Amino acid sequence: MDQEDLWKSVLGQIEFEVSRANFATWFKHTSIHGIDDGIATIAVPNAFAKEWLEKKFHKNIIKSLRSTMPEIRNASYVVSSANAPLSAPIKKKPEPEEILEEQLEFKEFSVDRDTNLNPKYTFESFVIGTFNEFAHAAGVSITKTLGTLYNPFFVYGGVGLGKTHLLHAIGNKVKKDHPNFKVLYITSERFVNELVSVLQNREPIHNFKEKYRNVDLLIIDDIQFIAGKAKSEEEFFHTFNSLYENGKQIIFSSDKPPKSIQNLEERLRSRLEAGLTADISEPEYEARLAILKLKQGAKEPIVADEVLEYIALTIQKNIRELEGALNIVLAKSKLKGRPITLEEAKISLEQLTKTTKRIATPSQIINAVTQYYDLVDGGLFERSRRREIVKPRQIAMYLLREDFHGSYPFIGQKLGGRDHTTALHAYEKISGELKKDSKLVEEIKQIRGKMYES
Repeated sequence: MDQEDLWKSVLGQIEFEVSRANFATWFKHTSIHGIDDGIATIAVPNAFAKEWLEKKFHKNIIKSLRSTMPEIRNASYVVSSANAPLSAPIKKKPEPEEILEEQLEFKEFSVDRDTNLNPKYTFESFVIGTFNEFAHAAGVSITKTLGTLYNPFFVYGGVGLGKTHLLHAIGNKVKKDHPNFKVLYITSERFVNELVSVLQNREPIHNFKEKYRNVDLLIIDDIQFIAGKAKSEEEFFHTFNSLYENGKQIIFSSDKPPKSIQNLEERLRSRLEAGLTADISEPEYEARLAILKLKQGAKEPIVADEVLEYIALTIQKNIRELEGALNIVLAKSKLKGRPITLEEAKISLEQLTKTTKRIATPSQIINAVTQYYDLVDGGLFERSRRREIVKPRQIAMYLLREDFHGSYPFIGQKLGGRDHTTALHAYEKISGELKKDSKLVEEIKQIRGKMYES
């Protein structure tokens, strides 16, 4: 089997299992250097990447290698100083980097140095559905009325739902329509790291301030990571004020709405909420299928509609996971040299589509509720009627019933030895409020995120 095709198949599976940041950081410029006696040697760009893959991702790599080539028993890692991945010679076709980028959609590799925008993320390639149509419409409007209509613009939603695509699309459209405008996209993590570097090295902070305040459009991704970092929050606060007062457009993204970002200064929270807030939810089936067809485009080999429909039906929550599944099918099809059938696709995606129902333990539920509402240990068990205790306790009872499937007597005993009717009342009360209180829906969503954190 061709080593390059084998490694593309492996990367396709790993991309599905790890975060986008980890994938771009640790698997870029890696390749199979050789296979000898069941040992695959992986070429990596530096010693740091070698150590990280050995310690953090070795199991992922072995599992993916064996799923494609069962005779591989283990893997070792070697540092290569080459700028591009090492690969076996191939026929005179597109370069390995071009094939890899096309096959696996490595969007992180193509970025404008001045704006940090990826030109591949555009409105034309943005699939619209009921799950994101409001956020999309607002983004289009902003490009026509920069700094005046919706300022700031705050978009939030779960991982892999298209927030970053939308942010880049807005920036690219503005840059296309107004070439002289200064546009800058950055993550809040990079903003914090740059500020820390300036302070640690005792560099003049003037250049840092000018960089972020002398723009027409500032886009900050994952703004939630700035919370709790006092110096960064202060600098960002003044940057926000400077841009806003000068009529410059500011756009943010987060995995949660401003009111749910913990440890964020109230003065910052009020500014994030001052403009328009839009959410992107999970895509419906029709949108998932449209995304798959768009991602496939004119690629070879063509994936049959029934295979695309199977992927869209099976993977329901994450656009990035949809792309990962499509990449695996395309890679397997290329390895076989023919279109892959529905049955083969099911087998190829079996490990990825095995979704075991996650059941939280009572301790996980209680700890998550306690942490979210910042209660002292044992706070949920108090014999108190204070609202700041009663509401979290009722939510804990609701989750113990809904997620753990505990009986009402068990739930009552678990939370301070209360009667089963108390647990029943709590469950019914929270269930009813969830139908009309969007804030409560968001709170429970965030609590569940804490419950299932690894």
